Amino acid sequence: MDPVILTAIILFGSFFLLLFIGVPIAVSIGISSLIAGITLVPLDMIAFSSAQKIFQGINSFTLLAVIFFMLSGSIMNNGGIAVRLVNLAKLIVGRLPGSLDHTNVVGNMLFGSISGSAVASTAAIGSVMTPLQKKEGYDPSFSAAVNITSSPSGLLIPPTGAFIIYSLVSGGTSISALFMAGYIPGIMMGLSVMVLVYWNAKKKKYPVTEWPTLKEALKIVLQAIPSLSLVIVVIGGIIGGIFTATEGAAVSVLYSLILALCYRQLKWSHISTIVKETVVMTGIVLFLVGVSNIMSWVMTYSGMPRAITDLLLSVSEDPIIILLLMNIILLVIGTFMDITPGILIFTPIFLPIAMEVGMDPVHFGVVLVFNLAIGVSSPPVGSTLFIGSSIAGVRLESTFVPILKIYIPIIISLLLVTYFPWFSLFLPKLFGLM
Repeated sequence: MDPVILTAIILFGSFFLLLFIGVPIAVSIGISSLIAGITLVPLDMIAFSSAQKIFQGINSFTLLAVIFFMLSGSIMNNGGIAVRLVNLAKLIVGRLPGSLDHTNVVGNMLFGSISGSAVASTAAIGSVMTPLQKKEGYDPSFSAAVNITSSPSGLLIPPTGAFIIYSLVSGGTSISALFMAGYIPGIMMGLSVMVLVYWNAKKKKYPVTEWPTLKEALKIVLQAIPSLSLVIVVIGGIIGGIFTATEGAAVSVLYSLILALCYRQLKWSHISTIVKETVVMTGIVLFLVGVSNIMSWVMTYSGMPRAITDLLLSVSEDPIIILLLMNIILLVIGTFMDITPGILIFTPIFLPIAMEVGMDPVHFGVVLVFNLAIGVSSPPVGSTLFIGSSIAGVRLESTFVPILKIYIPIIISLLLVTYFPWFSLFLPKLFGLM
């Protein structure tokens, strides 16, 4: 048997077997990489190389940005920022049919873009919106599905750790360009959910929110401006070259902490929760990055990325078919794998294929994150799926049908972003980042 095929069978066979029996994903990546590595080099060499690769993987100044953004998101989640953004969202879309569901979507887009976390967004916005939606007689399962599927839009709208991790794995793709490239696709993802919300609201004749007075509207906008200014400060500073992505992430921590203290909703009891959440998430991410570096090395050493590229190109040389196959594979992978390991594992595999068919690395990064972001809310194991249904107080299974309906316009948006690079590359080119 061809050594590359044998290594691939051992690597991915053991990986999926370990996942199936309930082994944590990071441990599964590490064990399967070691098993596959033994078929390539002696045991003592793979043990030494693995330790070296783990250290190399996490020894990155840029990776600090992910940790700081996670800390910033945790502060925002406990600092009373979500309520002010929900009020602004209600002001923006309050006159649309099904206004509370629309508010949920816009709230997730705003909060997600600031916190950079789909999970935090699902919890924060869902906690505010669920009581209001129940009071107005909204279908709880559909509203939960709206919250679940719209929260991942924040993974595309910067600042977001997903693009920072992709930049590391892809060999240094510009973080500034990736950040700007995510705006239009992220907004498209949110608007896609709103299409189904509008259709459902017209069908069920949901009420619209009362229009506030000019004084109330002005107060809502003024209260939201400090929160929204975080995006301007961080992204503006990174794009303008004032500070790096890591320094921008540190600025976001300081800014969100000052904001939370000014809102007087951050208590001493929240500090321990914030620190604990950040430490746990940091440990998970760093361990994932480290062991994924072993898997990347094993795949590269065996020649697997080149073999997979040749295999896909042998199926068809038509870029349309190749990109469609990549999307299908990534969508399936996303249903059982979180976004961080998905980026770490599949960037080395699919990036060479994407570049072979003429795809820009920035464009591919957006398509990759878009695919895996959909998986964050996908049955059966999407992280926002469990949190959103729990907050809404509905059974997990009751959200499956409405989620699948919402996926129709989302998938259409994904295909538009995939086949029309303009959606991803217009802003980076406009700002001279490409």
